[in-house]
Amino acid sequence: MSDSVDAPGLSDLPLDDLVACHECDLLMRKPRLAHGEKALCPRCGYELFAHRHNVVQRSLALVIAALLLYVPANFLPIMQLNVLGQSSQDTVWSGVVGLFNTDMRGISVVVFLCSMLIPLLKLLCQLCVLLTIHFNIGRSYGLLLYRIYHHLRDWGMLEVYLMGVLVAIVKLADMAAITIGLGLACFIGLLLVQVWLEVVMSPHQIWQALSGEDAHAGD
Repeated sequence: MSDSVDAPGLSDLPLDDLVACHECDLLMRKPRLAHGEKALCPRCGYELFAHRHNVVQRSLALVIAALLLYVPANFLPIMQLNVLGQSSQDTVWSGVVGLFNTDMRGISVVVFLCSMLIPLLKLLCQLCVLLTIHFNIGRSYGLLLYRIYHHLRDWGMLEVYLMGVLVAIVKLADMAAITIGLGLACFIGLLLVQVWLEVVMSPHQIWQALSGEDAHAGD
């Protein structure tokens, strides 16, 4: 582990040699990290950036896994309700359609964007960015897509949708017989893979690899 240390005379250094903490705004000299090391802010302990092994290859594997989980997570039944002899199966997509058909069109659009469209766009942006680095082609487009991905990050709310599903299951448990479907397992798997991807895909190394500052930044 390598800690960044505030140094005197920072105003004389070029901007590329400086880094500011995202949490407390402490300005410090940017350290050079070896594989497996990470830089922490000496004031608040926030992780500034890390140098992880095989970032591109590991991230590609996780993105592909997430894309494979995307379709079953959204179109396979999350749960089956049995009430008075009648049963119904609910999926993420059927929830969007149900809201739209009951004149709650604004809510249906928000649910569709935050639980289906934006998470898919995020994954596709990440896939394209990683492919531009892996094959060393079109890195200018990769930079644009990575900026778009960062703007989309706050709008993909799979965890909020999952909490809503869990609350619904708890509340309906006393009123109906509930059978958990394969779609819920895929949805949870998709959420966990995306969280893991956020940890593995080191932004510092991706930016370096896209800008060409370090030929091995994505290794």
